[in-house]
Amino acid sequence: MKSSSLIALWFFVSTAGLVTTSCQPDADVLPTKEVPGTQLPNNFPAPVYGLEKNPPMQAAFELGRALFYDPQLSRTGTVSCGSCHQQASAFANAGHRMSEGIDSRLGTRNVPALQNLRWKLNFFWDGGPKNIETMPLAPITNPLEMDETLDNVLRKLNANANYQRRFAQVFGGSSPIDSYQFLRALAQFTAALTSSNSRYDHYARHEAGGVLTGAELRGLAVLRQKCTNCHAGDLFTDESFRNNGLDRHFPLDSGRAHITRSRLDAGRFKVPSLRNVALTAPYMHDGRFNTLTEVLDHYDHGMVESATLDPQLRRSGPGPGISLSAEERQNLLAFLATLTDEQFTNNSQLAE
Repeated sequence: MKSSSLIALWFFVSTAGLVTTSCQPDADVLPTKEVPGTQLPNNFPAPVYGLEKNPPMQAAFELGRALFYDPQLSRTGTVSCGSCHQQASAFANAGHRMSEGIDSRLGTRNVPALQNLRWKLNFFWDGGPKNIETMPLAPITNPLEMDETLDNVLRKLNANANYQRRFAQVFGGSSPIDSYQFLRALAQFTAALTSSNSRYDHYARHEAGGVLTGAELRGLAVLRQKCTNCHAGDLFTDESFRNNGLDRHFPLDSGRAHITRSRLDAGRFKVPSLRNVALTAPYMHDGRFNTLTEVLDHYDHGMVESATLDPQLRRSGPGPGISLSAEERQNLLAFLATLTDEQFTNNSQLAE
């Protein structure tokens, strides 16, 4: 769901309120086929949220999909998770620096792409949520996003006969829908958001169609030489938190320090994956850069010093940064385009 860093209530409240709203009808149910993301890519590391932790099941996945796209999870019934996480942009919110929540309230950070969540140790730009199942509590309860309470969500779900039937089908019994069931069902969908079929992936796995051009291969070499301290492996992120020289001071958003309360974390934000990066503009935690060219300009000559600037970004020449020639930039941009996964962004099973 939308990136939110305000909430630290990652405890499970298993109270089951009773009531609900409208949900999508039985037309939501897809023809029987394998749940997306069930086959783990062999060029990826072992997932943090393994299949055994919440075994994929079609009825549970479809229920999670209905919840993801249901605006009744918000207080006003106008904003769903899918309102800000749109499939065509790898479940980011392309073109929006900050996205709108209920009553046109603007959030405080750029919406991150929802992809390959099984492999994450924590979530959001500051790493506040630690579990894919409890992650949705932040945007649901954030007053700038969905501004709802867990109890009210459960009341809405329990008041809806269609949801009652579908939860009973997945979890059995006739007891009221509770927070455990709700969050587990939603995680069936978010855990399925696996992006692993870009042209680069076919190249990495030596599959048909896995041919990169000379410029793309040179761009991959540039990335491996100059960028993989942060954008590591085939997930293209090491999941660390780093200060990449955006600002000298951080009065509006301290990043990771918002969670740890440590001055050493001021200005540090989660390293995003480069997968589908051509689709997810604008860039950085505050969406300040509109194009990848602007991003490369920043790394080449736009960084500023601060107390927590990442040591990897300091160089011997004047000022911090990563030196990139015009040819290196051109090749790097060519390679980044190979990380676009059209199977992921066009998979009808993931659509509303």
